[in-house]
Amino acid sequence: MKIAVLYGGVSAEREVSLSSGKGIMTALKNKGHEVIGIDFNPNELEEIIQLDVDIVYIGLHGRYGEDGKVQALLDMLKIPYVGSGVQGSALAIDKAKSKLFFNRAGTRIAKEQVLFKHSFKEEDFICDVDYPVVVKPNQEGSTIGITIAEDEETLKNGIKEAFQLDETILLEEFIKGIEVTVAVLGNKGDEKALPVVEIVSKNKHYDYEAKYAAGMSEHIIPARISAEQTEYVQKHAVLAHQVLGCDIYSRVDFIIPEQGDPVILEVNTLPGMTPTSLYPDAAKEIGLDYDEMIEKLITLSLEK
Repeated sequence: MKIAVLYGGVSAEREVSLSSGKGIMTALKNKGHEVIGIDFNPNELEEIIQLDVDIVYIGLHGRYGEDGKVQALLDMLKIPYVGSGVQGSALAIDKAKSKLFFNRAGTRIAKEQVLFKHSFKEEDFICDVDYPVVVKPNQEGSTIGITIAEDEETLKNGIKEAFQLDETILLEEFIKGIEVTVAVLGNKGDEKALPVVEIVSKNKHYDYEAKYAAGMSEHIIPARISAEQTEYVQKHAVLAHQVLGCDIYSRVDFIIPEQGDPVILEVNTLPGMTPTSLYPDAAKEIGLDYDEMIEKLITLSLEK
């Protein structure tokens, strides 16, 4: 087939997307496809408007890629693409809104406080979340702009930093526990959860370096959690994928605390496909190597 791969982009996750795109394009070429690589820029759309391909693989992360905007453009051009559509993409990247859906579906979420840049006044601010507080931009990924604050000064600095990246930010309770992720795969109505991956960071927290620098985190499959916890995160990963209206594939992150149900963190509709990424590791556990995994995602997308 003739397949275009969109990668790079203009979000804060550009470097990650460049690596994902390289892996995706190599895999598609290995499978015999004709590949057109496009370093995506929303100000230069002519190349996409003129595309004549069988399908587009979106290898972008973050804004202008994972948020439904590119999907809307491709829908209008009637060009099929891999992964979730406009609604699922837009909801999943919006952490505050997606948590409303998770909560309604009965999945445990972290306590939160949502702040808006247009109405935030530091002199009137009262934090409703107990320390330590996780400060995160509402629509960034790869732990970009996240602060874990244990005191007021760090919290206020973290809020300022997060507001530089987003108009809306979240303050969440810090939940100590085992971090795991669940890959979801399949067409609507036939989604399956892949084996649970446990993430062990060499850093204090699973930050940007731990995610993408070689050797800075360990992925343990299957995760060292109980059968009940495994069943919960697999069930609720598929449920989260479905309630947001996601399609084909996603990766759902959880924290397993010492007590109580696992806590959902977020749904990633375009999970990383770099050499250190989690989704390929989960796929490998069910017998899909990297190239076969990419081919499977293409096949499922064309069956829609």
